[in-house]
Amino acid sequence: MEEFHKVRRLPPYVFEQVNRLKASARAGGADIIDLGMGNPDLPTPKAIVDKLCEVVQDPRTHRYSSSKGIPGLRRAQAAYYARRFGVKLNPDTQVVATLGSKEGFANMAQAITAPGDVILCPNPTYPIHAFGFLMAGGVIRSIPVEPDDSFFPPLERAVRHSIPKPLALILNYPSNPTAYVATLDFYKEVVAFAKKHDIIVLSDLAYSEIYFDDAPPPSVLEVPGAMDVTVEFTSMSKTFSMPGWRMGFAVGNERLIAALTRVKSYLDYGAFTPIQVAATHALNGDGSDIAEVRNIYKRRRDVLVDSFGKAGFDVPPPAATMFAWAKIPEKFRHLGSLEFSKLLVEKADIAVAPGIGFGEQGDDYVRIALVENEHRIRQAARNLKRFLSTADETMHNVISLNAHRS
Repeated sequence: MEEFHKVRRLPPYVFEQVNRLKASARAGGADIIDLGMGNPDLPTPKAIVDKLCEVVQDPRTHRYSSSKGIPGLRRAQAAYYARRFGVKLNPDTQVVATLGSKEGFANMAQAITAPGDVILCPNPTYPIHAFGFLMAGGVIRSIPVEPDDSFFPPLERAVRHSIPKPLALILNYPSNPTAYVATLDFYKEVVAFAKKHDIIVLSDLAYSEIYFDDAPPPSVLEVPGAMDVTVEFTSMSKTFSMPGWRMGFAVGNERLIAALTRVKSYLDYGAFTPIQVAATHALNGDGSDIAEVRNIYKRRRDVLVDSFGKAGFDVPPPAATMFAWAKIPEKFRHLGSLEFSKLLVEKADIAVAPGIGFGEQGDDYVRIALVENEHRIRQAARNLKRFLSTADETMHNVISLNAHRS
């Protein structure tokens, strides 16, 4: 049977191919070290769990909640932005709770996109940034992801040559998957560009607290006037190790937040009230939980970079996020990221995310998630070293290591 219209607009989910191979290997008894999916393995801090357990005992919290978020939660998010970024938000009109940043992006796309609207989207990037708008009927125009001088000329060309003129520009810094971090000066240029061309800025700041070099990533909303054109999305998934709780926020321009709030009001009743109360407790905390999570990821990053480098796979140290973005070793690069990722599962018992899953510009790379402990990362490095050191002898009858990808 023919696929439905919106399903046809989505490309094959390439990660599923690696997931099937991983599941098959595990079914056969293999000990797969999973560095693929960015699924935080750290437990949610006890104080947050305890608050949930306390509140859930009250039957009044078992009723429908507000999709916008309870007032105390929205006030806590506004207070966080004031402390962290020096940004003043009205919790009643400039903050809405979301079921994670992913849902927020998808519903914002539904709220603002007309069929054929052009969206400027980094390539590579986290899939929902593009696919949320594709499902809403938008058209994606790819732009560079590195926040440097090469970023703006393609934007100017896009404005000149896109019909209709682009509706929105998507930002994601610290970036998933590339781990690039933007500066405030870069954001100032972005805001000036957006105002000049009357373009909405949608910023994904999910990794704002996972940074390693004593340089906290800024918010685009710190730029004077950014509130006129910008909505920013954050998530508690990584910051507080709360991925399964599905709690995030959209903040910024009142008109855009109102549009998102209205769409959400038709689609959901919001997160379970005890989760919202526990999230409020987390945001109002002293920040020690955030610092501990950051330190754990930093230690894992250092072990990954050191051990994989000694194994023969150079991994640039990411300045932020829970990911490393590594170029495929040259002798395997012609295979592309999907086939190389499959090889790692089959030959080294390691799962990574193929870069092609984040856009065609990512096909020379794989994303490595810091979601295993230091011992397991070192074990992965030993597996990798064994595979790389014997590949010439053991794989000559499987693939040509001298061939070139067409």
